[in-house]
Amino acid sequence: MEASANIWIVKGLLILVLLYLAYVDWRTLRLPNAITFPLIFLGLAFNAASDLRLTTPGSTIIGVLLGYSSLWALNASYRLLKNRNGIGMGDAKLLAALGAWLGWGTLPSILLMASATGIIGGIIWLKWHGHQLQQAFPFGPFLAIAGIIELLWPQLIPILILRKLI
Repeated sequence: MEASANIWIVKGLLILVLLYLAYVDWRTLRLPNAITFPLIFLGLAFNAASDLRLTTPGSTIIGVLLGYSSLWALNASYRLLKNRNGIGMGDAKLLAALGAWLGWGTLPSILLMASATGIIGGIIWLKWHGHQLQQAFPFGPFLAIAGIIELLWPQLIPILILRKLI
């Protein structure tokens, strides 16, 4: 089998896992460690050992660290201000997994897409379920969809933004 066909198999499997995680989070407000942890380790291993890697091994390690620590720090800051959690650590693990697979350079685009769609989708979700805006809603589906977009169309957001600025 040709290398380009193999990479599409890998990408397809990753998309299926991300869609499953989005579904689970949407239904339960939980991202299971039984899937997020292996996804992190598989991303690290794939990009370290495979000729088909999606990013460099260094970028994948930094991606895991930045992906997790950025949402952890955001939550820690929110907790200091409001004395409650603002984002689940399952979301931090999912962003770490996306960093493991796609590298640290993709994280700003993923966060921008997930945040923009999450604001709109979150308001719709809360209204649909009759909740107040202060109540929890799943952010994982928006991270997963943003990760899929980044996987299929790398650096879409920077290209669109930079092209308009230049």
